Amino acid sequence: MKEFKSIEHILSRTRKAVEEYSMIENGDRIAVGVSGGKDSLALLCALVKLKRVLGLNYTVVAITIDMGLEGADFSKIAQLCSELEVEYHIVKTEIYEIIFNVRQEKSPCSLCARMRRGALHDATKELGCNKLALGHHYDDVVETFMLNLFFEGRIGCFRPVTYLSRKDLTMIRPLIYTQEKDIRTFAYNEELPITKVLCPADGNTERAKMKEYLAIFEREHRGLYHRIIGAIQRSELDGFHVDLLDNKEKQKRKLERQRSEENDD
Repeated sequence: MKEFKSIEHILSRTRKAVEEYSMIENGDRIAVGVSGGKDSLALLCALVKLKRVLGLNYTVVAITIDMGLEGADFSKIAQLCSELEVEYHIVKTEIYEIIFNVRQEKSPCSLCARMRRGALHDATKELGCNKLALGHHYDDVVETFMLNLFFEGRIGCFRPVTYLSRKDLTMIRPLIYTQEKDIRTFAYNEELPITKVLCPADGNTERAKMKEYLAIFEREHRGLYHRIIGAIQRSELDGFHVDLLDNKEKQKRKLERQRSEENDD
């Protein structure tokens, strides 16, 4: 199986999120939505490598939604999945044709996201998976919170763990403690097969603009992202919470992990 020299930091952050929010259990069959971007590829690698660290028996399956964009090439992703010994499925759709040619949407992002999400949910269930892992990271938490506040006039964010009762499917976001800069560094160091986005709306979105605004504020007020996430956790907004384990319980879990690792050796 493929090894990564620079994955330790990604693993530690992912492990923290998975353990604090009880994201993964023995016997889970977890689909990873792999778009071809750095975030989803890093998530795929982390979940595969995390199995031994957690000592849990679960299966990882990679799914790419092919929107029908001309020139899209997923062969290098398929090669990575082979090296990771992970099932890989490409689901072909006509999302691009419907949005840009049939409906000619002027603001396509919202509809596109819903259609991709629906296709991903359906594929996850068809492949017998009970959980779907998405690559939203630390920076995404803050950006989504601010987008909801600025453009929808509401205080909210996506949840670390979401159960979809109509689909009987649980969505998890194991990268919520992992900063985008660390994902970018990992992807560069390991030469992950990032697939260039061909969408004509790429980079011209409210999220891209919010990212720019927040980058300016972060430079002027260091620690802004950390303070916003802290506020989200302290208010327990949308399933976020601070780590409420006392020191005794933390020490107990640490000793259990050490014993498990010693037994593996």
